[in-house]
Amino acid sequence: MIGLGAIAIGFIIMLGLMFLGLPVAVAMFATASLGAVLFAGLPTVLVFGNLMWGTLENFILVAIPLYILLGEILLRSGATERMYTALSYWLNRLPGGLLHTNIAASATFAAMSGSSVATAATIGTVALPAFRQRGYNDRIVLGSIAGGATLGILIPPSINLIIYGALTETSIGQLFLAGFIPGLLLAVLFMLVIVVIALIWPAITGQAYDLPPLLERVAALVHLIPPLAIFGLVMGGILFGWATPTESAALGVLFTLVVAAVYGKLTVGMLHEAFLSTVRSSCLMLLIFVAASYLTFILGLLGVPQTLTNIFTELDITPTQLIWAIVVFYLIMGMFLETLSMLFATIPVMFPIILAVGIDPVWFGVFLVLMMEMALITPPIGMNLYVVHGVRGYGSVLDVIIGVLPFLAMILVVVAIMIAFPEMALFLPDRFFRSLS
Repeated sequence: MIGLGAIAIGFIIMLGLMFLGLPVAVAMFATASLGAVLFAGLPTVLVFGNLMWGTLENFILVAIPLYILLGEILLRSGATERMYTALSYWLNRLPGGLLHTNIAASATFAAMSGSSVATAATIGTVALPAFRQRGYNDRIVLGSIAGGATLGILIPPSINLIIYGALTETSIGQLFLAGFIPGLLLAVLFMLVIVVIALIWPAITGQAYDLPPLLERVAALVHLIPPLAIFGLVMGGILFGWATPTESAALGVLFTLVVAAVYGKLTVGMLHEAFLSTVRSSCLMLLIFVAASYLTFILGLLGVPQTLTNIFTELDITPTQLIWAIVVFYLIMGMFLETLSMLFATIPVMFPIILAVGIDPVWFGVFLVLMMEMALITPPIGMNLYVVHGVRGYGSVLDVIIGVLPFLAMILVVVAIMIAFPEMALFLPDRFFRSLS
């Protein structure tokens, strides 16, 4: 086993390479290779080829490009715009008006695509023109879009939960169920924040507009059927054992093709664009996944997990104190690293420690994704901040940062509730899987 000093130096080297602008996969592979050569010899580097093949053989990883493709097709089919319009008809009367539609539409789109960045870009593109027409306050609009989009990596199906499950060999079905209640609670708290702000500063909601007749509003609800059907198809297949997460994702893609055909958007050009975007995103994720697997292998070979586990088990701290320390750690990391970097770089180190102190891996997966959500909207690096700012196309990113602060606070509230009441995340997987056994 190597010492704590060498571990710290290696971690700093890896973060330093990321800060210098090297791709995440390259930084992780270089750090792992350096450790392998220095402490285990050159032959351990040559293991990478076999390890890469073995890692990519994991059938669950096929779900990642399928869920990305699902979201890409939905984005280009026009289903998102119709869904947004239908939700706006029914949520506009709440204090805050259309702002609630951003949260509800983000939660609904998240339940189909599993990607936060895709949710931010999609909802931002659809929503911003309507808000400009009605004179809403820019900051709260941008904040609600960026904050609401974070639901994309928590509400199942979630690509980040799939990655966590694949890296830690944790049940994807249990992770999906565990993320459901915290995700809904977060969406409710986001809407509650909007209500409070709108009641204190009514001017932020801009001009009211007349709703269409009741019959038209009811008819528009038909556009909520595709997202709800996709969610039911994917989650039902996984939870009832009818299909694996990968097979459920494939069924979801087939259903989105039907939706695109019904809306008259199923063309060769549209599919070509969706496939290209899917390949780019999937290759990036899977390359990082392979590098992370190699890093995990080298860390295990050098005894790093055992060293860190021994240190933390010898400390006189409770699991709750450890979790709060991890919260602070991720808050700091989130200021400088994007989500995938944090996820892949820290799981190999954190996971053995939480197992050693008796923290449930399913609970920790949801907790970790919540911390990733915070990273998505934590300045100065938060990815959603720049995605929403880019969709806006003018002004300063500072407007997005100020607008997202209330939503950042609500994520911290959910984290605190989860730490105080772990059963909030574990209730559904415990009840559901126990009933099936």
